[in-house]
Amino acid sequence: MTGASPSSPPPAAVPPAGVLIMAHGTPSRREDIAPFYTRIRRGRPPSPEQLAELEDRYAAIGGLSPLTERTRAQVDGVRAELERRAPGRYTVAYGAKHVAPLVEEAAAALTEAGVTRVIGLVLAPHGASMGSQEYLDRAEAAIDGACPFIAVPHWYAEADLVALLAERVTDALDSLAAGDDQRGYPVIFTAHSLPARVRDAGDTYPEQLEESARLVAESAGLVRWEVAWQSAGRTPEPWLGPDIRDVVRRLAGSGGAKGVVVCPIGFVTDHLEVLYDLDVELAAVAAEVGLPLARTASLNDDPRFIDILADVVMAADPGRD
Repeated sequence: MTGASPSSPPPAAVPPAGVLIMAHGTPSRREDIAPFYTRIRRGRPPSPEQLAELEDRYAAIGGLSPLTERTRAQVDGVRAELERRAPGRYTVAYGAKHVAPLVEEAAAALTEAGVTRVIGLVLAPHGASMGSQEYLDRAEAAIDGACPFIAVPHWYAEADLVALLAERVTDALDSLAAGDDQRGYPVIFTAHSLPARVRDAGDTYPEQLEESARLVAESAGLVRWEVAWQSAGRTPEPWLGPDIRDVVRRLAGSGGAKGVVVCPIGFVTDHLEVLYDLDVELAAVAAEVGLPLARTASLNDDPRFIDILADVVMAADPGRD
C-alpha cells in the first residue's frame, strides 16, 4: 500500500519566557536631575548646594551620564543574542530603579504579554541586600504571582567574564608599565561602597568583591593587587572601606608605587561613578600625589559581554532545552 501518511498537526505555539533586565537608570534631561536625586534620597529633596554639586558633576562629564544609552545597547544586544540562540523563546524588557520605565512597569508589561515565567537579571555582577536584591524584590512583588519569577544569581565568577576583565586589566597595566616590573604598578579593584552595617547583617557583598578580584588577578597573573571602595554616600554612618582615594595616596607614599591601575569591577558601564568619581575625582588625587593612573575599559556592549549576559539568562531558565 502506498501513499503519504497523514501529517501531524503543527505544535501549538509556546508562550515565550520574559526576561526582565534591570539597572539603576539616570536622568535623560538636565531638568530631570532634581527629581532623580529626590527619588534616590527616598523622597527627601536635596538642598540647593547638594543639587548644584550633582549638576556640576554631570557637567564635568559632558552634561549628562551616558548610562541610558549604554544600558539600552546592552539590553538590545541581549535581546538580539537570545533571539539568535532561541528564536521566539524570550521576550525582553528593561526596567530601571529610579527612572522610567521603572522595574514595576517593565514587569507589568511582561505579565500582560502573557509570558510563562520571568527571568530577572540585574546588570551588576555581585549580589547585595542593598543593591541587586532590591531590584529583584521589586520585580517579584510587581509580578505578584502572575507567573514564576526566577532571579539570575550573582554572576561575577563566570569564567568568560573573569577572562574578559583580566584582558582589560592586562591592557591597562601594559599601558603604564611598558615592560617595567609590574610590582611597581598595583591594580586596585573597586566597587560601589555600601553602609558598613551590611557586613554586620551577614551580607556577603564584601566577600564577593574580594573573591571576584582574586579570580581576575589570578587570571591576569597579577603580583600586586587589592580591593578598595568608591562613591560612598554622604551620611553620618560608616561605609565600607578603604576609600580608593586614600588607597591611591598611600600607594604614592609608603606604598612605593610608580603608577596604579584601577579596575571598577563592580560596574558594567560608563556612568557617573566611573566617568566622574574615577576619571575626574580620583585622577585629580593621583595627579596631586604624582602617580600615573590608568583605568580599565568599561564592558558596555562589548559583544563578548553580551554573550555572557545571554549565557547567565539561559542558564537560569528552567524551561530551556
